[in-house]
Parts: sequence; structure tokens; C-alpha cells
Amino acid sequence: MPEKILILDFGSQFTQLIARRVRELNVYCEIHPYNNVPALTEDVKGIILSGSPCSVRDQEHPTIDLSQYLGKLPVLGVCYGAQLIAYEHASEVTPSTIREYGRARLTEIHNSNRLLKELTLGSVVWMSHGDTIKEIPDNIEVIASTESVRVAAYKLRDQETYGIQFHPEVTHSAEGKTLLRNFVVHICECEQDWTSEQFIENTVAELQQTIGNDKVVLGLSGGVDSSVAAMLIHQAIGKNLYCIFVDNGLLRKDEFETVLDSYKHMGLNVKGVNAKDKFYAALAGISDPELKRKAIGRIFIEVFDDEAHLIEDVKWLAQGTIYPDVIESISVKGPSATIKSHHNVGGLPDYMKLKVVEPLKTLFKDEVRLVGKTLQIDETIIGRHPFPGPGLAIRILGDITPEKVHILQQVDHIFISNLKKTGLYDEVWQAGAILTPVQSVGVMGDERTYESVVALRAVTSVDGMTADWCRLPYEFLADVSSEIINKVKGVNRVVYDISSKPPATIEWE
Repeated sequence: MPEKILILDFGSQFTQLIARRVRELNVYCEIHPYNNVPALTEDVKGIILSGSPCSVRDQEHPTIDLSQYLGKLPVLGVCYGAQLIAYEHASEVTPSTIREYGRARLTEIHNSNRLLKELTLGSVVWMSHGDTIKEIPDNIEVIASTESVRVAAYKLRDQETYGIQFHPEVTHSAEGKTLLRNFVVHICECEQDWTSEQFIENTVAELQQTIGNDKVVLGLSGGVDSSVAAMLIHQAIGKNLYCIFVDNGLLRKDEFETVLDSYKHMGLNVKGVNAKDKFYAALAGISDPELKRKAIGRIFIEVFDDEAHLIEDVKWLAQGTIYPDVIESISVKGPSATIKSHHNVGGLPDYMKLKVVEPLKTLFKDEVRLVGKTLQIDETIIGRHPFPGPGLAIRILGDITPEKVHILQQVDHIFISNLKKTGLYDEVWQAGAILTPVQSVGVMGDERTYESVVALRAVTSVDGMTADWCRLPYEFLADVSSEIINKVKGVNRVVYDISSKPPATIEWE
């Protein structure tokens, strides 16, 4: 196992971001809820305590037995984590007179301290806290201050335990990456050998040992996660991997044929299944987004089950589960409140009795792409925008018909093709078109029309948790709108969605 940093999650919205920043330093790390931390092993090199929406002044504030870590391993407390360590060491933590939120500047830095090495005076840091560490005992040394916060950073004098009131993991903290590097690399002495090459080598070896000569079935989607999972397993067991690519009739224009062809050129043992009619029949007359998702999931399982039964002695189900899915399922307060069912149809019924293998379950999305590039998977798959599991069904508002799917496929194809042709595709995190149930009046030639309104959606994002609408050039939008209206029969108006997430979601359903 690679050496690692443990990140103990107290419920901060930034916890995953801490992990991403540590991974960017080529150091492996894991997030665990503060109330479910695994026993320490020799490969653990340090501990980071996350922030929290809670206060240490709350009667039932989240806490842990710090004695199992402090003085034994380097520990870094971030925001709430810093307040918890200070509070447990007889410091006074009080409500901030002015709640410090946003940018602040370090007005005092002890550069001789290893945590703050190479940080510059006046460096911008991001604050987000309602409490302040006030009085501290003699065994705590203040190592950085801002104009309004004296204890912006501290160190326990007799050990490698540190606390910081700001968030180094957010990009607003200008030298946050330097501080994290100081802690992870110089103080914890991690080797920085967590690379995509090492991941592939270790994962393939583990898969060979775990699966042996058994047969594995995997449902491909055409997306990054399932494709990378397939190639890793293929490297481990070759033709014993059986891939199934289902055409649910809700894919993009010509996608079934082009992606299937790509997979075959990758050497995968893949079978394409045309199940359009089954999906259309199950969706007939359904307008509710959740019911649409459930219908698609049910038919997918039926089709997948039928195909899996045609493979003799299959023992394993492979899935493209990635780390954020795992973290969500074991979060501090359990899975987050459901806004909508997960885009990706995952899991199979118990009666299939298959063991599950998830080779990507320790990776973030950007790491999956990096592994894919190292595996030399075609850029058209690796660089592909995220696409929802239910496909165009949740981009057609209202009930689904083959005619509506045909209209939206044409609109979407024009939009995506133009993004690629103009070099804008890679600047966008996700893009697509939405067919609304709204009809609008228009004029074409000398005739009055009463046809559909379509909306275009393009966002920038890092991981989909938050997103901003993409400022595409007006000339580009004008050209795309004109081409859609001129070429797609049934559409006479194009609008552009300028909502960010939150409060809106990326998809409309």
C-alpha cells in the first residue's frame, strides 16, 4: 500500500477539496468521517482535521480522542480542526466579534516555522469561521496573524501539531498549496510517488490476484469512468471481461455506432445491444423526472440481466464507481439529502448474485482522466463531457417520444459539433441542449409557425458540485441558433441558460 495522509471529516463543504490538493502533490490520501476512523497503520504519515459548520462551543460538538494522534504523527487542524485542538488544550474559543468570511492578509508570519516556509508577508488567505481562538496556554505558539485574527496559525511547542484558521485548500488562498506541500512533503515526509503509472501497476496486479480466471461483466456507457474501468480490467484479465453497451434510444446522435466502434478498436470484448423500443415503451406517457429515471433504471437492469445470463459462469460485476460516490455514502451525516436520483444507473438486483469490483473507487474524476490518458484511451472518450445516465430523457421536459428524441439529437449535434469546430469544447465542462414543452410563435418565410423552444446549456466546473454558466461568444451563439432554426424542423426559438449551480442544477431535470 502507498503511504498516505488521513483526512478526518467534520462536515466541511471543503473536505473533498483538501483531498484533491493533497493528491495534486502526488501523495495518496483518504477521507474518513471523524466518527469512523480506521486504526492507524504504518503507511499513515500524517493527519488533517477538516473544518465544520459546528462550533466547539456547542454542547454536543463533533470531537475525537486526539491523544491517539497528537505527538505520534504530524497533525494539521484546518479552521474547526484548529479550534478543536486549541479547545482541547485549554484555549479560549469565543464567537468572533466580526464574523471573518472571505479574503484576509497575513500580517505576521514566522517563516522559520516549517509549515509557513516560503509564504510571503501579506499573502492572501481565505477565512470562513464564526469563532475565534482567543486566549492560548504557554504550550501553544502563534506562528501567523491577520489584521483582525491574532491566532491565524499556531503550533504546539513540543510536537508537530499545527492549527490554521484559514482554508489553504481553496484557490482564494494564494499560497495555500505551498502550505499544504510544507505539511505533507516536508513535515510528514511523504515521497510524492502517487502517480497514474503507479496506480495502474498496483491496480492491475490487485485485479489479477482478486479475479484470477473468473469472468467479469461490465456495463459500458461511453463515458470516462466506465471506459477507464474497462481498460484496467482488460489489462488484468483480457477476454474474460465481457462488456455490454446498451442503446437505450436516449444517446446522442450516432453515438451508439461511433462509441461501439471506438471500443472495438481498443481491443475490448464488447457487445452492443439495441434496446430502444423497450425503453420507449417503458417511458410512454411518463413526464415526472423521477419516474422517468426509475423506468430507465428498471429496463436497463432487465436488458443487462438478460445479456449477462448469456455469459456462462460470470462471477463478477464491474462498476465505474469513483471516490466522490464512496465519500458521499459514508459522509459524516450519511448520504446528503436527495435532490434527485443519481444520474448513473448503478447496481443490480440481489438475484444476480455477482461479486462487485470497482477499480476506480479511490480516484477523483480528474485522476480517472489522467489514468485514462496514461492507458492511451482515445481522447474522444477521455475528453468527453459528462453525460447523464438517463441520457436525453432528462433533457426532454415532459413525456418521451421517438420524435422528440430525434429533434433533440439534431439540436444537440449542431451545438456540440460547433463547440468542437470552434475550439470551445475543451473550455466547457459540460454542454447540451434541452427540449422544452413550450411552443412559441415564429415566422418562417411568409408563414406563421408555432413550434418548440430549445434551451442551450454550457457550464464551467471542476467536479460538478458547483458550476457557473459559460460565457460563450455572442457570435458563436448567434451562428448556432441560426443553424438550429434553419435545419431542425419543429424548432423556431433558441434560448441560452445563464443560471449557475447553486441555485440551479446543471441538468434541468
